[in-house]
Amino acid sequence: MNCLLQVLLLLSIIFLSWCVLIAVFFRREIASAMEKDPAAKNLIEVILFYSGLHALIFYRVANFLFKLKIPLFPRAISQLSRFLTGIEIHPGAHIGRGLFIDHGMGVVIGETSIIGDDVILYQGVTLGGTGKQKGKRHPTIGNNVVIGTGAKVLGDISVGDNSYVGANAVVIKDVPPNSTVVGVPGRITKQDGKKIDLSLDHIHVLDPIMESIEELKKKIASLEK
Repeated sequence: MNCLLQVLLLLSIIFLSWCVLIAVFFRREIASAMEKDPAAKNLIEVILFYSGLHALIFYRVANFLFKLKIPLFPRAISQLSRFLTGIEIHPGAHIGRGLFIDHGMGVVIGETSIIGDDVILYQGVTLGGTGKQKGKRHPTIGNNVVIGTGAKVLGDISVGDNSYVGANAVVIKDVPPNSTVVGVPGRITKQDGKKIDLSLDHIHVLDPIMESIEELKKKIASLEK
């Protein structure tokens, strides 16, 4: 019985130490999750159950080994992370602080992707490459960018700071700062040169072309009457 209690005590100490380490080294990512996800109730819940945070922990280890040019192990870690979290982050990607991956299933971040600080990625987002060329072939995402569910940002393009990519948009051209992008292919809507309100309501981003079509439909219906 004493032996069992000692084992349980040791495991508890290891668990608490692990939680403290995560809370210290990933405090900005945890704070981002707490701020941006209304479902996040407390710090322990985020540490234990948020797959986006777990994927970032795996990525930081893999990226460290990748920079040391250690073969195989970085990719092995990233594939293990993919198996456990459903999120695939290449160890060669460059990711800033405060990234929040909400739910995360199906998120793919390519090898030469660059992500700034305080970015939000929803499930199904792809930061992908185009073609077979070597070198920089994945997107560069600025600071404070929100990329909605199912959006695809493809190629060596840039998405400027404070921009908002709507759900299921396909972005293949550069996006200036403070912009909203919607549709397939992505269409840019300037936000009067001001930082947009990141309300996280990324399914109701206005599409000006669809608004015009709807207005035309109303006029046609009115004329038919």
